[in-house]
Amino acid sequence: MEIISKMVSEKPVVIFSKTTCCMSHTIKSLITDFGVNPTVYELDDIPMGRDIEDAISALGCNPASPAVFIGGEFVGGANEIMSLHLKRTLKPMLKRAGALWL
Repeated sequence: MEIISKMVSEKPVVIFSKTTCCMSHTIKSLITDFGVNPTVYELDDIPMGRDIEDAISALGCNPASPAVFIGGEFVGGANEIMSLHLKRTLKPMLKRAGALWL
């Protein structure tokens, strides 16, 4: 868990993803369509990806990808991000984190 804390504290938006996951692709597209440049870690391409995936699962994100952190805080997976978007609260959250300027 400590490694995740370090990884997410350095950037306003961090997405833990898998290259073969369609929901990961959808969430990355949604966030980049806002003009945000998230830091993306592909769990199936990085060393310790499996350990990170287990730690994300322990946070309650099931499945473990995509997992989105905004402002260093765990926000959730695809369902939570889409829900925030539909409620129109995702964009203000990105602004508060310093990931979006307009």
